[in-house]
Amino acid sequence: MLTLGSGLSAFAATDDGSKITIKSPAAGAKVGSDVEIVYDLKVGSQATHAHCFVDDVYQKGWDKKSVKGMAPGSHVIKIVAADKDHQTLAAEASVKVEVQ
Repeated sequence: MLTLGSGLSAFAATDDGSKITIKSPAAGAKVGSDVEIVYDLKVGSQATHAHCFVDDVYQKGWDKKSVKGMAPGSHVIKIVAADKDHQTLAAEASVKVEVQ
């Protein structure tokens, strides 16, 4: 008999003491398809930069300041701290926006 786990990952992202705060857009903001992201990353012992996800999809080639081409509707933008090897860390912040 095969027994599966609870669905929780055995992998836990490293908490290196980094902190991320999204300053803009505000939660619930009505935005256009291109959105400027203003965030603050306080680096801990391993973070060197941040990655961006929209609806849990990694935004490859993200320019560190905007998300472009989002379709109309509700979306979650998430900023996650990453180390020099691009491995994500525990620090993250997210905001839900409505694209007009």
